[in-house]
Amino acid sequence: MFNPKMNYHDYLQIDKLLSAQKPESEARGHAAHDEMLFIVVHQVYELWFKLILTELDSILTIFRGERVDERLMDLIVARLQRVIEIQKHLVDQVRIIETMTPLDFLEFRDLLIPASGFQSHQFRMLETKLGLKRDQRMRYNQSEYDQLLKPEQRESMAELDTQSTLFECVDKWLERTPFLKMQGFDFWNLYKQTVQDVLTHDLKIIQSNPALGAADRERNEKILQMSLDAFYALFDENKYNQARAAGDWRLSYKSVHAALLIQLYRDQPALQLPFRLLTALMDMDEYFTTWRQRHALMAKRMLGSKVGTGGSSGFQYLKDAADKHKVFGDLFQLTTFFVPRSKLPVLPKEVERELGFHFSK
Repeated sequence: MFNPKMNYHDYLQIDKLLSAQKPESEARGHAAHDEMLFIVVHQVYELWFKLILTELDSILTIFRGERVDERLMDLIVARLQRVIEIQKHLVDQVRIIETMTPLDFLEFRDLLIPASGFQSHQFRMLETKLGLKRDQRMRYNQSEYDQLLKPEQRESMAELDTQSTLFECVDKWLERTPFLKMQGFDFWNLYKQTVQDVLTHDLKIIQSNPALGAADRERNEKILQMSLDAFYALFDENKYNQARAAGDWRLSYKSVHAALLIQLYRDQPALQLPFRLLTALMDMDEYFTTWRQRHALMAKRMLGSKVGTGGSSGFQYLKDAADKHKVFGDLFQLTTFFVPRSKLPVLPKEVERELGFHFSK
């Protein structure tokens, strides 16, 4: 296997890599010093996107199989955790580009028009493969999100729209979760009563709290009642599907029950790995939201109320996208219905044995 011609410089194609920075200001005859910083940071972003896509594609290959091999779930979680570590770098890189002042940016900003980070094909691929659907995206200057991409890139995005996403794969995987029906043990009715008691107790606290004014009390009561209504819908498949059609939920009826059960009884050996998977998905969603928010704040710092180089509303567009472009929001929403561990229904011994990998001869 030894190759005497193997060389670090050639293997990494350093010459090609280091010759890929072409400052537009330099080509125009008035070099702006910080344009090199701007180019390098964004090129590094694209390299990280490439690696994230590599990890995501390997995960999707496993999930898209005719049968998901549960022995590979630990590998899936490990690769998701690698993506999360990369995301931390994406956020940290904002600090590097913020060493450039707004005045330094203005030295070359107009030369970038109409180019925009919105034209990052890899990031659009990443969002789509995760599960962000076309009809869930914010419109860009009243146009579809992919209209500023190159024609061949738009074709690839149209093809991606037809493929199963990570969200859809996880949804189907959750539907196959055992233990949703426990023979001789009506878990869901017991849990429904427990949550109802907890939320009703919270309502009484609001009503008797002397520190709350009438308007605050009314607002809090309304929020709590909405939580109760949403919780009741979890146990009425027709109501749940109506809420899902309205965009309140994305997971299927069976999947949302599975996700809730996994998180409530995460200490059980059989549910520990599924819990780590759900946690990794939430972490990944949160870091992408954090990165978008940091990007929005940077745009505000650099541009104020100016429009972006691509013609968007700059800060406001980026801020709204951070709020809207979430994929696994259902997992965050379920925490509304958590109760203290001490109040969870006690599982029957036979269920405990199955969840604990104990088998009698």
